[in-house]
This record gives sequence, structure tokens and C-alpha cells, in this order.
Amino acid sequence: MTTNDHFRKQRVADDLEEPVTEAANLANKLGLTPYPVNYWIVDYDEMNELIAYGGFQQRYPHWRWGMQYDRQQKQGQFLGGKAFEIVNNDKPAHAFLQESNELADQKAVITHVEAHADFFANNEWFGLFADDPDASAMLARHAETIQEYMQDPEIDRAEVEKWIDHVLCLEDNIDQHQPYSPVGSHDRPDDVDLEEVADQLDDLELSEEVRRQVFTEEWLDAQSDDDEPITFPEEPQKDVLAFLRLHGMQYDREGQQAVEMEDWQIDILGILRREAYYFAPQKMTKVMNEGWAAYWESMMMGEELFAGDDEFVLYADHQARVLGSPGLNPYKLGKELWEYLENAENRREVVERLLRVEDVTWRNFHDVIDFAEVQELIAPDPLLDDVPGNLDAFDPDDPRVDTDALEAARNGDLDVAAYPWKVLTEMGLAERHYSLVKPQYRGFVSRIAQSDLERISRYMFDDARYTTIAEALADVEYTRGWERMREVRESHNDVTFLDEFLTQEFVDEHNYFTYEYTHSSGDFRATSTAAEDVKKKLMLQFTNFGKPTITVEDGNYRNRNELLLTHQYNGVVLDIGQAKETLERVFELWGRPVNLLTIDKQFDEHDVEVARRRDREPEPEEVGRRIRYDGEEVTIQEIDWSEVDHLDADDIDYDTKPEEWLS
Repeated sequence: MTTNDHFRKQRVADDLEEPVTEAANLANKLGLTPYPVNYWIVDYDEMNELIAYGGFQQRYPHWRWGMQYDRQQKQGQFLGGKAFEIVNNDKPAHAFLQESNELADQKAVITHVEAHADFFANNEWFGLFADDPDASAMLARHAETIQEYMQDPEIDRAEVEKWIDHVLCLEDNIDQHQPYSPVGSHDRPDDVDLEEVADQLDDLELSEEVRRQVFTEEWLDAQSDDDEPITFPEEPQKDVLAFLRLHGMQYDREGQQAVEMEDWQIDILGILRREAYYFAPQKMTKVMNEGWAAYWESMMMGEELFAGDDEFVLYADHQARVLGSPGLNPYKLGKELWEYLENAENRREVVERLLRVEDVTWRNFHDVIDFAEVQELIAPDPLLDDVPGNLDAFDPDDPRVDTDALEAARNGDLDVAAYPWKVLTEMGLAERHYSLVKPQYRGFVSRIAQSDLERISRYMFDDARYTTIAEALADVEYTRGWERMREVRESHNDVTFLDEFLTQEFVDEHNYFTYEYTHSSGDFRATSTAAEDVKKKLMLQFTNFGKPTITVEDGNYRNRNELLLTHQYNGVVLDIGQAKETLERVFELWGRPVNLLTIDKQFDEHDVEVARRRDREPEPEEVGRRIRYDGEEVTIQEIDWSEVDHLDADDIDYDTKPEEWLS
């Protein structure tokens, strides 16, 4: 970096010093508790490099980073995309701001980042890796280690690159619902004794060529009297990388047999598995995290006027573009779900108060409640709408008021016109921004379903009663919605978030629907507006990062030391072409033949033609298939349903929260 570059970036950093400080202060006022954030100013090329590296300045050498950098550059060049920022999960977090951004964009990015840092610090899924990840140092160490292997004259650099390719093919095949822990030594489990299996080789009637190809000399030399086949692991194992780290071998093509991995191969496998666990929470919470950041950014920039009068139009334009991006937009979906959660919780609070008014029941609720009166009564105190104009009217003992800030504002030591929020506490801000009185949500209370009223009434155990609606609503807790949002932020991931809060009411309000490819027409059609269908469709895209769930079922399949993998079938069939290529990669990490059991769908051509004429969908037949790669060719065999019946999951359990969190 030249001296001019340095001074230019320093000027940008100096201009942002106040927004950075005040954004952190405002975030804390709103009840957020983010990691400390270090902000860095970078240019266009540096930003593209950071995005390619996943938000870090140093990663291990590999062609994937160059590919991602090229893709990012072309996206900006040809598709008009612009990277405003990138922030990583670390303590402190590191956020990188592009120097060419307008001040309005920089402020938006900073408020967005503070919300991300809060999510990193408080979501339990990130804690599964480590409470203090020290990610920058970890990834730098990994980069240096792999670089040393590539520079080692005794190790072929191309072989290192190829080995990384093999492992990366499986980087999402971990058990992301369990805490990260390193695996032990590269040994076979105690319950698998080579000598206890070798005596069965004679019964297999294998040729000497096959025996040499499949089994090591150690295995062939072992002898035993036990006739029972040895299988491991005891239960299907989801962490495929850990299993291969412990039990995998490499295939020696010259000797035509499996041999032990080299130390560098074992080390790289462990390194890439560790990184997979580090990045897993970010993949698991994309909708929640981006929606959370978009929600609080909008609150700070728009409703708390963090964007100046001359900046707001530009900010609103850019925010609209982000939220209006086509396809499955995690910013839009996430923000809408958080807003719905907030509204639903605030409505429940209001409804609970109203149901305690004399002569009001869940049965007559819609008939006796004057909802126009309710809207007037839950409106924020007018004092909170104009803080600068009401300084003298505030009571210093009011729990909604920050006493010290009020005094400073009255003495002229605080710019209350620029930062009115400093005079208020979280309680005051919650009332000031109460969701149910916002124009777009008026009528939300009146739209509550009769079934919800009955359910709320059934679980009300507080005996407090009110004589009037005004008396009841005077006790409304304005912070309840935010408190519930923070609760959910702590324990949920995208799958559980969607499962719990994507209701029929939400689907109807936001016009969500499902669409499917139809064999009868040869195109895509809208198929359902039912919440359960929309929910299932979305959850399938986020379960296991949207990838097929593969488990290790047997490391000694058919007593031949072959690997048996199983596809946890959820109605979505595997791409057979990709499955073949993946098995070829897995073979390199196992050193012996690899098998995969799955369920496939096949359509009868006659049934398809009949369905087309009748404008309906043909019914597919589900069949079991075993895909096998032996180091030379891939074979696909249709197998008896009994061998794959246990893979079929009609009722999918998406509740993936650890058991201890559910108790």
C-alpha cells in the first residue's frame, strides 16, 4: 500500500470515528450486547479478496479462493452488485468497510455490523465451536501449516492440492449440532480387532487380486476364530470427516492396496474439519443473522435518525435494493420473521391484558373490544416522540429516562437533536418504537384468530383483573417484544426459527407460496399457499446447509472393509452424477471401495403420458439403490427395499436443538 493510499484510508477512518462510537452506544441502549468491533478501511480489490477468503486476511493456499475472487469481481462488474462490508465471527469482531462507500452507506454498514456482532456473541450455536474463537489467529496458523507442506521438497505440491480437493468435497459432512472437539489418533476402534475378522476371508472366496486390493497385509496376516462380522461404528455417524480422520487410509495405486495416510494428510484433514465447524454456525443462521442485522439497522438508521436528513434518501434506496433482491433473500425473509415475532409477542401481551378486563372472554373478544380505542391507548407517550422539545417535561426519576443524559442535555453538553436516544433508557426506546402502533401494523391486534385467543386464555394463570380497558392497557410492558426476540436469538438456528415462527398468518400476510416442476406440463407451477408446505420447502433448503445428509453406517461393510454411507432420504433424491463424483473423492480418503445407499424416484413413461393428458402429476415409484466405487468404476444397483427402508423419513424431525436446551 502506498503512502497516498494510507492517508486516504486514514481520512475515511477519521470521518467514521464518531459514527462507530455512537452506533455501539445506540446498540447497547437498545439492549444489544455485541462483541467489540474493530473497523478497517479497504479498497475495492481488498474487499473482493476478503470476501473470497470468507472475511479473513489469510487463508491456506488453494485454487478455490481465486475462483471466488474472480466470481466476486465479475458480479460487481457485470451484475451491478456492490459489497458494502464484511464482518467475521471473532472476539473482537473485525469489520471491513469499503472506502468508496458514501457516508450514508458507511453508517448503515456500521449499524448492521453492530447487530451481527451481537448475534455472534449471544447465539448458542456459535458457542458450540468456542466461546472465544480467536478465528483470525487460528486460520492464519492453518494457512502457514498447509503452506509449509506445499513448500516441503519431499511432498508433491500437486498432491497437497488434490488432497484438499478430496476433503473439501465433504466439508459440510460434519455433525454441526454437536460441539466441536478434535478427534484422537489415527487408529481403529478398540472393538475392531483385525485379527478377529481375518479368519472369515476364506469364506468370502475372494481372488488374491481382490484380497490385495481391499485388505492390508496386516489384515491378511491376522487370524481369529470369531465367525461374527465386525461392524463399526455402533450407531450411524454424521461426522463423516471425523470418521475418515480416525479410520481412513489412502489407496496406493502402484501396490494396488490401501496404506496408511501420511502425517501431512491426517493433519490437513483435521485442519479442514476444524474450519468446517467454525463456519457451520454462520451457514446455519443465515436467515436469522441477516434478518437480525437488517432489523436493527433499519431501527437505528431510520427510526432513530442515525442517517442524517441529507443521507436518508440514499440509505432508503440502497436498503430497498437489498431487501428487494430476487430469489430466496435471507435479509428480507429474516427481517419479516423478526418483525412478525415482535408483533406476535406484543399482541399476546396486549391480549392477555384485555382478557383480564371484566366481562371480556376469548369468545366475545372481537365483539366487545373497541380496537380503535386500543390503538389510542397503546400509543407511546407524546413526550417520547419529540425528545429535544420536551426536555423540561421529563421526570429524572422516570424509568424511561437516562438521568445523567437528561442532565447533560439540559446543560447543553449533549447534542440531543442528533442523538435523542441518549436521553432514554431501553424501556423508553421500546415504548418509543412500539411495533403495534406503526402504520403498517395497525389492525394486527384485531386480526388475532379465535383459536389463538382460546389458547392464550387457557394458559393464563395470573388472577389480576381490570375494570376498564384503559386500566388494563396502562400495564402493558413495551419491552416484551424485544425481550422475546433476544430469547429466540440465543437458542435458535434457521431451521428451528422457521419451524416455530412461520405461521399461516405470516404466509398469508407476505404472500408466500411453493412452486414445483410438473412433469405433466414440463414447467414450474405454484402449488400451495399452505404454511406447512411453505415451511417444509424452506426448511429443506436450510437443513444440513441445504445439502444431502450423509452418515457413516458401516466401516466394514459386508465384512470386506468397505465403507457404507447412507443418504437420509427426505423426499428429495440425490443428483446421481454428483453422488458418483463424491464417491470417487471419498475413495481417496478411505483407500478401499465405497458404497452409498439411497432412495431414488423413477417415473413410468406411460404414467407420465397419461398424467399429461389429464393435467395431473404422475406418481413416482421409490426404489432403493446402492452406488459403489471400487477405485476404477462406478456401479449402480437396484436393491431390495428392506435395505433402504430405514432411510425413508416421511415425518422429518427438524428440531435440532441439543436436548439440554429443550429441558
